Amino acid sequence: MPRWKDLPDELDPQVREFTSQLRRLVDRSGLNIAALADRTGYSKTSWERYLGGRLLAPKGAIVALAEVTGTNPIHLTTMWELAERAWSRSEMRHDMTMEAIRISQARAALGEFGGPPAGTGGSTTTRKGGGSATATPGIAGPSGVSPTIPPQPTGADADARDNGGRGSGSGTNSWGAAGRQGPSPAGTPSQASPAAPSSPSSPSAAGGPGWTPGTPNPYGEPPQGPGARPGGSAGRGAGRRRLTMFLAGVVGVLVVIGAVFFFTGNGGDKKNEGKAKSPSPSATTNPDLPVGVKCAGAGCTGKDAEAMGCSGNLVTTAKTATVGTTTVQVRYSKTCGAAWGRITGAAQGDEVRVSAGGTSHTGDITTAGDTIAYTPMVAVKDATEAKACAVLASGRTGCTN
Repeated sequence: MPRWKDLPDELDPQVREFTSQLRRLVDRSGLNIAALADRTGYSKTSWERYLGGRLLAPKGAIVALAEVTGTNPIHLTTMWELAERAWSRSEMRHDMTMEAIRISQARAALGEFGGPPAGTGGSTTTRKGGGSATATPGIAGPSGVSPTIPPQPTGADADARDNGGRGSGSGTNSWGAAGRQGPSPAGTPSQASPAAPSSPSSPSAAGGPGWTPGTPNPYGEPPQGPGARPGGSAGRGAGRRRLTMFLAGVVGVLVVIGAVFFFTGNGGDKKNEGKAKSPSPSATTNPDLPVGVKCAGAGCTGKDAEAMGCSGNLVTTAKTATVGTTTVQVRYSKTCGAAWGRITGAAQGDEVRVSAGGTSHTGDITTAGDTIAYTPMVAVKDATEAKACAVLASGRTGCTN
């Protein structure tokens, strides 16, 4: 007996492929549905729906399944994304089908009540050939009455209204019809002059074709004169004011941006301009030097060897001399290309001096109990260039060769 039931025939091909992949992963892991639910945290019923094609598994369940079965979650989620899109499309088609079914059922149910009573909902129109056609019942409207669309002005009507009022003394109003020059002060329609009788094909003096006095004018209120027209001087003035306000706003925004740039960007650069002129110790560091070494050659002159990382395993004693009980030495670091002087067994007041190429530096003991003193470094190409001398407080002196 097969472990899985056949997937539904109406299942989308991409969803079917994805569900089949899930089944193969479960088969390969050897887990049953109960064990799968226990390890992934999703219920047994949910996995039965996922693997049966009745429900698309959520992304969290897919990631959990990948962890349990040792599958790459990236590939599995890629397949899931394709299936999720296909599932959404299928749901949309299903919703549209159900909506069409409900509409058909509603129309059929309303059709059982028959046509609308005479004079209330039906309307009969006379055709050109003499026949008549009854309006189809079921059209939305108050009390089941089919809505009527008021007569719409033609292109000629619109041109006539636009040109109305441009020629003074022409005997036409602002709508282009003969008669009064605008609407009646009392709001009642004016009478058309005999020279321009109204007809169904031309706009009437009061409200256009199909307009009945006492009913709302389908064309709205007539214009109140040239000043109220959209293209009049009032409209142009409002447009100029809006343009002026817009330009003023743009200028204000640019001023704010410029101020922010000056105080946070350019100003900060000027403030730090002086600091940039004096390079920091790290600026003279050779990128080829070992980690911790901060100078080389002339960059080490006058600096402390230990602080610059030139001592420790990088230093050797190049020369040595003895002055009484005090030892004077030339210490040399090939890595840093520098040398310095050192005295040991010394006492308070004793000095040590190092010189090379016309440059010299001195170190002394100023604290009682200290016995060692160093000089700052001098740049040398070879240890033989450096010379160290000891000057004791007793007056004795001595130097290295």
